[in-house]
Amino acid sequence: MDIPESGKPKKRSTGIVGLNLLLDGGFPLGTTVMIYGTPLAGVDLAAMQFWKVDGEEGTYLMNDGDVVLGMIDASELHPEMYMTQMAGGRIVVDSLSTIVIRYGIEEALKFLRLAREEMKKRDSNIMFVVYTGIHAPIEMTRLMRASDIVIEFKTEISQSEIERTLAVHKMRGGASPKRLLPFVITENGIEASTTSRVV
Repeated sequence: MDIPESGKPKKRSTGIVGLNLLLDGGFPLGTTVMIYGTPLAGVDLAAMQFWKVDGEEGTYLMNDGDVVLGMIDASELHPEMYMTQMAGGRIVVDSLSTIVIRYGIEEALKFLRLAREEMKKRDSNIMFVVYTGIHAPIEMTRLMRASDIVIEFKTEISQSEIERTLAVHKMRGGASPKRLLPFVITENGIEASTTSRVV
């Protein structure tokens, strides 16, 4: 990996300013990122923002949702065929959950390992969307262990407010941030707070 003058590895923007700050610049090049949460927690928006940031070339493989301009309809593709479709530095698979359900956990893990090796070779990043509440705990554990970075998107209802936070649970090769990052969903996507609230 190239090391810039700062002495730190190069990183790729997450697409969310506050998350970039939390991760000291973004995702290290060549890493696999698993984001997970409920379908209403904002994981799909985070994936879109990562894919679209900076005008950098990327690939969005959609296998279980609406395909918009620029995405690849992967609903009929076996995961082995995904690799030939991947171009650019920003790859999104939405969702890894569908691969697990259709082909089983072993096939999903095999695909994840192959994708991880390919991303390292290319200095690209791949983001996998995983939805909670549909996988056995052992499957979630295995998917997390096979990923370089694991980020959870949480939604909690407190009295009359919806509180959304994200937590970086795993950073292979480095320390995970110790704090939750509050965020809101706007018409422009996810906006994360870059300041801590004092109580």
